[in-house]
Amino acid sequence: MIKKLLFVVVLATCGLTSCIVSKKKFDELSRRKSALEAEKADCEESLKAKQAELDRYTALSDSLIKDTTSLGAALRVAHANHASLNDSYQKLMNTHNKIVNNNQAELSKMSKNLSERELKINGLENELVERERRVKELERVIARKDSAVNAIKDKLTKSLLGFKDKEITVKVKDGKVYVSLSEQLLFKSGSTKVDEKGVEALKKLADAIKNDKDINITVEGHTDDVPVNKGANFEDNWELSVLRATSITKIMVNSGFPPVNIMPAGHGEFMPVAEGKSAEARRLNRRTEIIVSPKLEELFKLLNK
Repeated sequence: MIKKLLFVVVLATCGLTSCIVSKKKFDELSRRKSALEAEKADCEESLKAKQAELDRYTALSDSLIKDTTSLGAALRVAHANHASLNDSYQKLMNTHNKIVNNNQAELSKMSKNLSERELKINGLENELVERERRVKELERVIARKDSAVNAIKDKLTKSLLGFKDKEITVKVKDGKVYVSLSEQLLFKSGSTKVDEKGVEALKKLADAIKNDKDINITVEGHTDDVPVNKGANFEDNWELSVLRATSITKIMVNSGFPPVNIMPAGHGEFMPVAEGKSAEARRLNRRTEIIVSPKLEELFKLLNK
């Protein structure tokens, strides 16, 4: 637009040179020229301001583009880091879930084992209570048996007060009463017939315990190690001991002791109470033992429960 105005001014000036104009018109044109020049200066100044502003915006745009590029790179790095972190997070979550599942499985197993152990402990406690009950019952039965054995011993001891200690001894061993009768009291040498004094002792024994229904008796015959004489009515000491035990058993049964509760046995010379071959040792070994024991059915029942 400024160039257009200048062109008009130039044309006007040319016109002035070729034509005769008035001074008034010339002044008007000069004034208009000055105004245009001032307007041109204003336009140029405005253009400089606009250019400076454009330069500032261009610099700002370049800065923004640069920042955008930097931010884009940072964003890409951030996306990459995010993806890496997300992958790590997923791996951690998978590991965590695996650990949690394993722990839950282990906890479930431990809980099951604990329940089984509690059941086992409860069972053992119940078993222990039952065993304690059985032990107490056994102790009660054993105490009653021991009391019965001591009562039998006292009863037999009183019934045999008239006999010498060397002839008869009464003692308790292994829960039984052992009445040991010497050969001199019962038999002559090599004989199976009981002497009168021995018969008296056996009858007193039978009388003392024949009414006790809860006892058993074993009559054991014993000899020394001297072989029997040739031509005797028995083959050896074993047979002699059995025959003597049988003779004693018959006397006690005939005196009223129940036959179902008595049993004869012979051991010959095989269960000596004294070692050696001296006369005293052989005298002690020649004996008959009457073993009295309470019936143990109740105890056996308790043990077999």
